Amino acid sequence: MTVNPSMRGSCFRGTPWQRFKEFISPGAGRFTVLKELLETAELNYTVLDMAGNHHFYLASPPPEEEYLRRPPSMLVAHYDRTPGSPGANDNSAAVFLLLETAIKLKKAGAKNWIIIFTDKEELEPGESIQDQGAYTLALGLKSLAPENPRIFTFDACGAGDTMIISTTVEQLLKREGGGEKLQKSLLELRRLALDTARNLGMAKVLLAPTPFSDDLGFFRAGFAAQTITMLPQAESNRLASELRKNQNLANTLISAELRQQTPAKFIPETWLSLNSPADSHLRLTPEHFHTVVRFAEALCR
Repeated sequence: MTVNPSMRGSCFRGTPWQRFKEFISPGAGRFTVLKELLETAELNYTVLDMAGNHHFYLASPPPEEEYLRRPPSMLVAHYDRTPGSPGANDNSAAVFLLLETAIKLKKAGAKNWIIIFTDKEELEPGESIQDQGAYTLALGLKSLAPENPRIFTFDACGAGDTMIISTTVEQLLKREGGGEKLQKSLLELRRLALDTARNLGMAKVLLAPTPFSDDLGFFRAGFAAQTITMLPQAESNRLASELRKNQNLANTLISAELRQQTPAKFIPETWLSLNSPADSHLRLTPEHFHTVVRFAEALCR
């Protein structure tokens, strides 16, 4: 992937980006940095301690009566990373993009939105989905959040100009069967994502399966969640082409084990770099960050 050299430093200027390099540095206290960024931006938050994980929960002031008739939009991004990886794209970029979104929503006086920065999205060998932070978080959502939140997870959103609206949970439902209520909720989220992109005039949008994110934890706990990610256009075009030619590729993309056994040429380069030392700030494309922020903000309007 080619990165515009003139853009490499631009994502580290301004609030909250001036602390991005610190956030992805080796040994960074990411919880502390994120906490300080929220306080500097005067964003009210609660730290939810669940099963040993620490999630940041932000919400707009209580909605006025006219907002109570529609469910709130809940935007989610995990702030943990795989040991040994800078985690620039997975998932620091999305965290900072949603921080920027929260600042804009607060300034605009927007109502009926929730943003959660989750802990423990990355699983270690031998761990199951019940160990994922989103799973235990979702189990407690009924007592924390308004009923039926519209959940959108943002993951690996820092590289590329093409928005990928994930079909992964739908693929899982097809494979396992059942889940009619979840299927209906997923289609509603998908429709909202597509309508939002269309209303914003976004021309580069692709429906495709993606590696699992927090959406799997929510799904196993009985919640529909729509994952949003980004890819460079050349990679998204190749992905679409391969999916048309190879019906089994969808199952490969949602299985970490199968991805490891698949020739690299079939997996987008951006995804191959995740969870590795290659996931550095040099792979990011800050010139496209505004696309994600506009989209996230519009979901909450």
